[in-house]
Amino acid sequence: MTAPPSNNALSPLDTLWQARTLVWVLLAGEALAAVLAIAPGREGDRLAYFGVASLAIQWIALTSLGLLYLMRRWLSRISPPFVAQVGLGAFLASTWIVLLIGWVTLHELMPVPDGGWMAFSIRVTAIALIMGLLGLAAFQAQWNAKQLAVSAEHAKLQALQARIQPHFLFNTLNTGISLLHAKPDLAEQLLLDLSDLFRAALSQRDALPLEEDLSLARRYLEIEQLRLGDRLHLDWEVPEALPSLQVPTLSIQPLAENAIRHGIEPSTSGGQVGIRVETVDGYLQVSVSNTLPPASSRAAAGHQVGLSSVRARIHAATEGRGRVETRIADGRYFAVIRLPLGTAD
Repeated sequence: MTAPPSNNALSPLDTLWQARTLVWVLLAGEALAAVLAIAPGREGDRLAYFGVASLAIQWIALTSLGLLYLMRRWLSRISPPFVAQVGLGAFLASTWIVLLIGWVTLHELMPVPDGGWMAFSIRVTAIALIMGLLGLAAFQAQWNAKQLAVSAEHAKLQALQARIQPHFLFNTLNTGISLLHAKPDLAEQLLLDLSDLFRAALSQRDALPLEEDLSLARRYLEIEQLRLGDRLHLDWEVPEALPSLQVPTLSIQPLAENAIRHGIEPSTSGGQVGIRVETVDGYLQVSVSNTLPPASSRAAAGHQVGLSSVRARIHAATEGRGRVETRIADGRYFAVIRLPLGTAD
C-alpha cells in the first residue's frame, strides 16, 4: 500500500546544486580540456591551449548550470526526461554564449583559428553536441535504472505491508475473542475500536495525518488494556496541537503492538507503555516505550515484521530523511520514529 516516491522527489534537479555535482562537473571539464590539448596533430604550446580550453569549458559548464538554476521552478513541473533535453539545449546555448563573448573580447588579441572563426565555432559546437548527447544517453540509462530500483523497492514495501496486515489482524481478533468471553459488557466498545482498526489496515490509503494515526494506536492500546486489565498501564504525552504531518498508514500501531507482545505480555506483573510526541531539532519524534520484563520471562524477539515494515515505509516516504531508531535505556525499550518537519503539508 505504500506509494512510490513522487517524481519530484526523484528529479535530477535535486542533485544539480550539490557540491559533489559541481566538483564532478569541474573535473570532467578539466579532463576534456586535457584530452583536447594532447590530441595528435595539435600545434603550438599545448599547455597554453589547455589553459584556454579549460577556461572556456568551465565557463560553458557553469553557465549551463546557471541557466538551469534560473529555470528551476519551471523545470520542477516537467518530467525528468524532458529536463535532460532542456539541459542539452542549455549546454549548447551556453557554448554559443561563451563563444560570442570570447570573440567579442579576444578576437583582436588571439590569432585567427584555422579556417576562420566560423569554422572554429562549428567545430566547438559539434564537440559540445557530441558531449551533450553522450551525457543525455548516460542520463537516460541512469534514469531507467533508477526507475527499476524504485519499482523494486515499491514491490518490497508492498510485500512487507501485506505481511503486517494479517499479523496485526490475527492478534487483534484473538484479543477480541478473549474479551468477548471474559467481559461481554465491553464487547460493543471493543467492536467499534476493532472496526476502525480493520478499516485502516485494509484501506488503500498510503498515508494518514499524524493525529489520525495516533488515534488508531490509541484504539489498539485501549483494546489491549481491556484485555490485560491492571497489568497494562498507559502513559500518553501528546501535545494538544500536532503539526499537519502525513505518515504512512499504521506507522505507530505496530510499535505499540511490539511493546505489548515483547514488554508487557511476558511479565506476570505487567508493565507500562508510554507514547510521547515532541519536536526535537527540526524533527517530530514519536516515541513508543515499554518497561522490560524480567530476563527469565522475555519472549523471543521474533521476526519483528511490524518494525521492519514501519522502518522501510518511513524511509521511503521521507526519501531517507526520516528513520526509526530503537534502544534500551533505564530498564525500558524505546522505538522512536523521527520525521522531518519539512514533510508537513
